[in-house]
Amino acid sequence: MVVFRHVVLFAGLLCGAQAFVVEKPTRAPFTPRNAAEDPQLSERDAIESSQRRDAFKSFALALSGGILVSTLPSEPAFASGGATAGKYTTIPIAKRRYYGRVQQGVHDFLAMGSEMVKADTTGENVQFFFDVNGVVIVAKKRQDISGQCTKKDGKCQGKEIRDSRWNDMKTSMYLLGNAFRTDQQKPPDKLPTVKAAKAFFKKIDALEERAKSKPKDSDAKAQELYASSLEILDEYLDLVELPPTQSGWYDQNFDTLVGEAARIT
Repeated sequence: MVVFRHVVLFAGLLCGAQAFVVEKPTRAPFTPRNAAEDPQLSERDAIESSQRRDAFKSFALALSGGILVSTLPSEPAFASGGATAGKYTTIPIAKRRYYGRVQQGVHDFLAMGSEMVKADTTGENVQFFFDVNGVVIVAKKRQDISGQCTKKDGKCQGKEIRDSRWNDMKTSMYLLGNAFRTDQQKPPDKLPTVKAAKAFFKKIDALEERAKSKPKDSDAKAQELYASSLEILDEYLDLVELPPTQSGWYDQNFDTLVGEAARIT
């Protein structure tokens, strides 16, 4: 699947609806770091990275007047579960767990661009993104013990778990954002990463409602929601140290399994 480079076109689509447009600061070209050169995130890197994210967040809020994250919907609680239940996941571990899922979510989200340019919510890419049976989240596994099925019904094939790409993207974005903290006592909703994620969720949840309940081949409101969400998504990606949507990085598909390295290569 080829990811469409239609992000720039949306600036023109929104000009007629906005009184003014604030020019975003020029972003330096993204250059992935080599995991072999720096296999672990040092304490100094973590502090400097946090300072950069905080500075960017303050700048973004100053430009928007707090609009991006001022009113957020109620969201269900997310938990990582497993061995880290009740604990906070470190940034390198969170990157290994969630980078692939978040990046694949961005890949499929941007794939909707060609259809959203036409304000078409009936398109294949849009419907796939919100299809609750569209993606295998957990592959089915045999549940036998040492090759012997111990279940009474003799069925040890297991079942796969499926969901929409959007639901998986939401979960992984929240869990990844929650790991980017310097204060373990700070509530998740106070984190810039989580605030940006929830602002993005609000936009796309509204788009999902329109695409699933009454899909149309010309839905201007859906088009506006998609276009306005792109800037928020770029803010989130910057805060979690991922490339922006216009970098070309998301032209590829990504492995959604837990990765071996904490850096993208």
